[in-house]
Amino acid sequence: MDWVTIAVLGKPRGNKGEVLAISLSDSPGRLESLERAFLFRDDAELGERVVEKAWFHDRRLVLKFAGVDSISEAETLQGCEVRVPLAERARLEPGAVYVSDVIGCELVDAVSGKALGRVTGWEDNGPQSLMEIDSDWLVPFTPALCKQVDVAGKKILVELPDGLRELNAH
Repeated sequence: MDWVTIAVLGKPRGNKGEVLAISLSDSPGRLESLERAFLFRDDAELGERVVEKAWFHDRRLVLKFAGVDSISEAETLQGCEVRVPLAERARLEPGAVYVSDVIGCELVDAVSGKALGRVTGWEDNGPQSLMEIDSDWLVPFTPALCKQVDVAGKKILVELPDGLRELNAH
């Protein structure tokens, strides 16, 4: 089965088995409506967990899993990834893509057809996200430059201004 990681568990919160988590989802309401999830440690599946409650407190995600009712039980979950089956990830608006789907896409010049490199990373810089190409240079992920995004074909057609590669080289 293919999985998507939506959070990483941190330290316990309170004394009732609640756990702080780092959200990796930018889908509004996704985590608060979570009913079940699968926990993984070092890519080994630890099993399915029922989520009793999920909420944000002081802009920090808090999860309460069924059967985890003490600080010591919550401590054993620290560092685990919270995953859901890929088929269950949140639906996107038309034209939107998941960052995880963009990683691995080949950047292709829309005019020449020349391969420019592969997306190896992503930098979220507020209003402007940047694709890291071959861990070497950056390209803004914007419709002005990214003319066509073919997630299924793992290809992004771009029209880049002259000098962008040199300007954004790491």
